[in-house]
Amino acid sequence: MTDSDPLLGPPLDPASMRKQYRAAGLDETELADHPMEQFARWFAQAAAHGAAREALYEPNAMVVSTADAEGRPSSRTVLLKQYDERGFVFFTNYESRKARELAGNPHVSLLFPWHPVARQVVVTGTARRTGRDETAAYFRTRPHGSQLGAWASAQSSVVGSRDELDVAYAELVARYPEGAQVPVPPDWGGFRVSPRTVEFWQGRENRLHDRLRYAALADGSWRVERLSP
Repeated sequence: MTDSDPLLGPPLDPASMRKQYRAAGLDETELADHPMEQFARWFAQAAAHGAAREALYEPNAMVVSTADAEGRPSSRTVLLKQYDERGFVFFTNYESRKARELAGNPHVSLLFPWHPVARQVVVTGTARRTGRDETAAYFRTRPHGSQLGAWASAQSSVVGSRDELDVAYAELVARYPEGAQVPVPPDWGGFRVSPRTVEFWQGRENRLHDRLRYAALADGSWRVERLSP
């Protein structure tokens, strides 16, 4: 596209958009022994940055990439809701595209894009469903409207109109008013991503970024390797 739009002006040139990262580096000696401990450190710093300056929006937002049986990838942004030494947990409709793809191919990639602090965390691993008790415990912490939304939306399916979705939600509001206990939808729940590699990416000047990757070993320990930027 080269022509100017009279309302928008000349088209933007993405090749001319540059940001020089001037953050401090990341050294192997600074890393925790376990990648989930290192993630906890960075996640806390990202959350603190967002709270202090309101510049890092939703630090728990992550891009989840899956692939279908033919290897065709798809990506979407979801919210991390739990993490511990076992991995990363998010929740979704089990009939959604990502859940259906994970059912056939559990290999998954996660990306936390913390641009305001010039950091990324890239995870590869395998996803497995959480137990129903764990799902129910989380579901009860969701706001009432979000609980009803999980029932109203047949995620990833074609819907005739916005009105159709709003009508379905209104019927649920009438059935389960504020304060009523909303049951957990049977086709809704969590996935836990058990990491095989976790890369911590720190932006540096001249595109010579620091990239330190934890790789899981057969004995349960982790090897740290530095990647070229």
